[in-house]
Amino acid sequence: MALQPLPDYPWDAMVPFANRARQHPDGIVDLSIGSPVDPTPDVIRAALAGATDAHAYPTTAGKPALTEAIAAWFDRRRGVPGLTSKNVLPTIGSKELVALLPFMLGIGEGDVIVHPRAAYPTYAIGAAMCGATAVASDDPAEWPVGTKLIWLNSPGNPDGNVLDVDDLRRSVARARELGALIVNDECYAELGWSGPWSVDPIPSILDPQVTDGNVVGILAIYSLSKQSNMAGYRAAFAAGCAATLARLTTVRKHAGLMLPAPLQTAMIAALADDEHVAAQKARYAARRALLLPALERSGFRLDRSEAGLYLWVTEGRDAWESIGRLADLGILAGPGTFYGDFYPQHIRLSLTATDERISAAAERLASAAVGG
Repeated sequence: MALQPLPDYPWDAMVPFANRARQHPDGIVDLSIGSPVDPTPDVIRAALAGATDAHAYPTTAGKPALTEAIAAWFDRRRGVPGLTSKNVLPTIGSKELVALLPFMLGIGEGDVIVHPRAAYPTYAIGAAMCGATAVASDDPAEWPVGTKLIWLNSPGNPDGNVLDVDDLRRSVARARELGALIVNDECYAELGWSGPWSVDPIPSILDPQVTDGNVVGILAIYSLSKQSNMAGYRAAFAAGCAATLARLTTVRKHAGLMLPAPLQTAMIAALADDEHVAAQKARYAARRALLLPALERSGFRLDRSEAGLYLWVTEGRDAWESIGRLADLGILAGPGTFYGDFYPQHIRLSLTATDERISAAAERLASAAVGG
């Protein structure tokens, strides 16, 4: 197999804009990366502190208390009952799973991996790492013969797009026609903002309304980074098709990919406590309510963004011009070109900044709008 060259890390291109933003008299407001800034909840930290006597190797499949906690969480929060330990697998964050999943499944040259048009870059990187061909498409009818893996991302990064039950059903039906594994990256599912998702739960691809009770060939992946401020813990999991997860568990055993035992205990605490999740969502809601109107008054239009951690906006000009304009205000965002070739005039702004920094960004945007 001829290895495909990997692209340069895209965020290196942001260094000049970051330097420009740092020249602002009141400092930079970095809204470019979705890395949590709020404290990890005490209930999680206490569980971690109490589990530091971890003298034995942890199990790759996760200790029973963790797999039970994941299954109970899917039932309670995602409307997915009946999962067993064979249907769940903890992972070392979700990014490594996204990147390595094609390799672990034996996908390679001549195979196709489908991902969304506006997409987290690691879906395509995973294809490149194993020599497969990446195809960007949101229309199941376009997914080609030869497709082995289909990535969905609902709610989406960067665009906050949500797939409803009918959308997910169509996607699953096409995946089954193709004999492909279909995986939904659902890590923003607790953060619904507008349309029906301001009230209704965002559906999982494992919802019985989608699967008709048959999860063969279907996976959901989830991360606690966003809802529990555990990005530094690297705490995530996959759920769904038992046969696929058995394959992944075997590969991960051979590779030594296992979640540290103290982190498994911290995950159990996080999954059992809904109160801190609601509190964190409220923080993001307040920041969104402050930042979004300021962007709109400054000439930006919001697209999609019904859910998730980001605002996906455009002012109808080249994304890099928008990035430069914001950098002159001391605000750092991410260009749409980092998320595929289809949105050269969009930018992404994260809600993961402190209340003070979000307020500063809103004030700067308001001043620029008045000055314009």
